[in-house]
Amino acid sequence: MHGKPLLRRRTVLAGGASAVIALPRLGRADGADIVVGQIGPFTGMPAPDAVHLNQGIKAALAQINAAGGVNGRPLALFELDDGYKDEGFVRQFDEAMKRRPVALLAPVGTRSIQRMLEDKLLDRYDVAVLDAIPGAESLRNPGHPRLFHVRAGDRQQVEGIIRHAVTLGTARIAVVYQDVPIGKSGMAAATDVAAGLGVKLLPILQVADGAGQLAEAAGCVMASQPQCALLLGAPRFVADGVAALRHAGLGGLVYALSYAPAALIRQVAGSAARGVALAQVCPNPNGATMALQRAFQSAMKAAGASGPYNAFHFEGYITACVLAEGLRRAQEPTPAALVRSLRAMGEYDLGGYRVNFAKGNVGSSFVDIAIIDGSGQLVY
Repeated sequence: MHGKPLLRRRTVLAGGASAVIALPRLGRADGADIVVGQIGPFTGMPAPDAVHLNQGIKAALAQINAAGGVNGRPLALFELDDGYKDEGFVRQFDEAMKRRPVALLAPVGTRSIQRMLEDKLLDRYDVAVLDAIPGAESLRNPGHPRLFHVRAGDRQQVEGIIRHAVTLGTARIAVVYQDVPIGKSGMAAATDVAAGLGVKLLPILQVADGAGQLAEAAGCVMASQPQCALLLGAPRFVADGVAALRHAGLGGLVYALSYAPAALIRQVAGSAARGVALAQVCPNPNGATMALQRAFQSAMKAAGASGPYNAFHFEGYITACVLAEGLRRAQEPTPAALVRSLRAMGEYDLGGYRVNFAKGNVGSSFVDIAIIDGSGQLVY
């Protein structure tokens, strides 16, 4: 099965996967609506993650509302752009609270989520947050009782990657990580997981931004003669790292976490993107074996977006479905009732993908590995 994540310009904020999603722009709602919001980097980020998450969320909400909403009440969504800046996120968080949403969905950005926790925004305001991205352990432990992580975290992704490498007979992995929280958190996880599996990490290189430093690091990697490499960092860092490693002569697999879109890697590295293995925290968005996959694709098509779809479309859809189920089981559509409902509903099967918040605020441990093929598509 194949999927082709798409990389689009910022001008496609209202656009679909390959067509415009013909959904109404939802803002302030009347008293009968259940209001939810999304604050995200609709501009300022090199990959359109927030845009694609938004498209998946909207497709799910349109499908839910067409079926009668949640306990007879429609869900209404508003979006606010934080410009991929933590100050912008805090400012927009304050603005969002004026609309009294029951929940905020899929915020993106390590620093933004750090500020949400450091500034105690979830103590200051009455709201729940579902599916914060990325999944660094520093954002999850201790986290916050009203911050729910739908996707598997970085540690779980790193473990999935190293276990995949072990099944291929790998014993030596080079690691290049960016000197930012997502890189350092991933590196700590890799060190711990590799020790438990008897895998040697060599060399371990910390790199700041800059193509020159990545080229130097790639040379050091090749000198150690690894069987494969693991890149840990922001999407553009990963894409530049792939290009540098391939240019230095690495022919084996290059692994990375789910945040790096295949389309961005292909754009930066060209044909050298072939053989890059990306952790995936959702099933194949273009597959057909799961009821959830078919429901998602039906919702996207009904919203006017033809495939292929990418993982962020699917993650947005899943997040909205988890929200709706939590609200259905709540006695009233309030943040406090939603939090209690999510914790009490135990394992919930969305149709092949399960979440369970009974033991903590991380709902899913699902991790798959997809590899970019010669045409730039992901093979699961």
